[in-house]
Amino acid sequence: MVAGELVQEHLRLDNASEIDIKTPVHNGVVPTGDQYSDLTNGAAHLAELDSKALEQEIPPDEKQAMLPGDEKCIETKLFWRRFAVLAVFSLYSLVNAFQWIQYSIITNIFAHFYNVSSDKIDWLSIVYMVAYVPLIFPATWLLDKKGLKLTALMGAGLNCVGAWVKCASVRPDLFGVTMTGQIICSVAQVFILGLPSRIASVWFGPKEVSTACATAVLGNQLGVAIGFLLPPVLVPNTVEDIELMGHNISVMFYGTAVVSTALFILTVIVMEDRPPLPPSQAQAVLLDCAPEDYSYRQSIINLFKNKPFILLLISYGIMTGSFYSVSTLLNQMIMACYENQGLNAGRIGLTLVVAGMVGSIICGLWLDHTKTYKMTTLIVYILSFIGMVLFSFTLNLNRIYLVFFTAGVLGFFMTGYLPLGFEFGVEITYPESEGTSSGLLNAFAQIFGILFTLIQGKLTTNYRPLAGNLFLCVWIFLGIFLTALIKSELKRNNVNMGIDSKTLQAVTTKCLSDKPTNGAKMETSVSFSQETSL
Repeated sequence: MVAGELVQEHLRLDNASEIDIKTPVHNGVVPTGDQYSDLTNGAAHLAELDSKALEQEIPPDEKQAMLPGDEKCIETKLFWRRFAVLAVFSLYSLVNAFQWIQYSIITNIFAHFYNVSSDKIDWLSIVYMVAYVPLIFPATWLLDKKGLKLTALMGAGLNCVGAWVKCASVRPDLFGVTMTGQIICSVAQVFILGLPSRIASVWFGPKEVSTACATAVLGNQLGVAIGFLLPPVLVPNTVEDIELMGHNISVMFYGTAVVSTALFILTVIVMEDRPPLPPSQAQAVLLDCAPEDYSYRQSIINLFKNKPFILLLISYGIMTGSFYSVSTLLNQMIMACYENQGLNAGRIGLTLVVAGMVGSIICGLWLDHTKTYKMTTLIVYILSFIGMVLFSFTLNLNRIYLVFFTAGVLGFFMTGYLPLGFEFGVEITYPESEGTSSGLLNAFAQIFGILFTLIQGKLTTNYRPLAGNLFLCVWIFLGIFLTALIKSELKRNNVNMGIDSKTLQAVTTKCLSDKPTNGAKMETSVSFSQETSL
């Protein structure tokens, strides 16, 4: 709670004659003039405090954050640099996502060029999920202990190195080299996927944090969209000319490497751990905690003791794992139902992801406006289930344009769910580290993604795509019930809004008890009602 705002609130109410001053009457005796003088002195002291507070510029939202149990007020401020940080992160996250999907969308071409089976090309995508699970704990430890900048440099740097290794693999007998490059990129992903919520919380104010997180996730989704679109255009299926095919692959790899290098340089220049001043009260409270008091191990234990977060881990893993599975196997599903539609398979994937990008932004704006995390998450989950059912039963109707529509509906809600899960997780686990909670969410998403991709792939190959899609429908339906069981307690939002009762009581006591008030006691309700007692 801002000290100046609290004092101004009392004086504004006083000037409007809306303060209810309750004068106690003892044994029918009205207080004397001296007693009124005491109250007047208290009011004068209050006015003195207010005049000092007015000397400082306070914007409409919040300028100062009073830390609980501390006498000093910490100023909060938003910096323009936050947009540069968000933009650079989104761009190198885009390139990393592009490198994830660039193989699987043209599986048949890479299988022919390297003379390997399509299963091995699938593993170029699955390796992203496999690498994430064991490396998430050291990555989140690095983020918590060493800060945002070093973690971002690790992600952008490894992404750049992996792209250049791939440039040396453009030869039919060098499949192992291209796999090595992809493994390096998958390690880079570990230092990327957990950052959206950290960047949003550390750099952005409470009224824009969800939109910022959605924008950061949007960069990754845009990379997947470009990965669906560009590889079929850059590397056409020239089966009769292996040299031309190798040249086209080389153009794609070198272009990616150059862009990755430029973004790594920008990351070195732009990225910082945090702004000079915190952007919100929630961040100000966390800054007041001594670094030596933080225990990464204890933070992990606290998260796994948090029952609502465990439910979110499973439900988020189901939804995001389903998205990973559908994205990886989309080419095979389309080719199984429609002959010679490889180019349209990429376009359908593009439609799925672009619709999801729109959904992400809309969901982020909606959360910033309403803060209805659980209700929004549950509704989006239900609509994702409906979209998956529609996509499953319209895939084999020999109506390719109908598939475009149902894929767009599915992507709008399924991909739009990703930033919702991040922000909901941060809210129910505050004050635990955003990077740790987001990292665990992504770890469960990778685990479910691996399992779903392998199982759905077998069902699609041995039976039909409908069997694999129905398998996902059953799991998403289970996720609806798990989401409904999550207890919604918006801890971070409560601190930002100043409605945490203990915090508010501590702030009020410290701000108004520096000097004696001649027995006058000021009590402010949590809801900041018009009634004030002296």
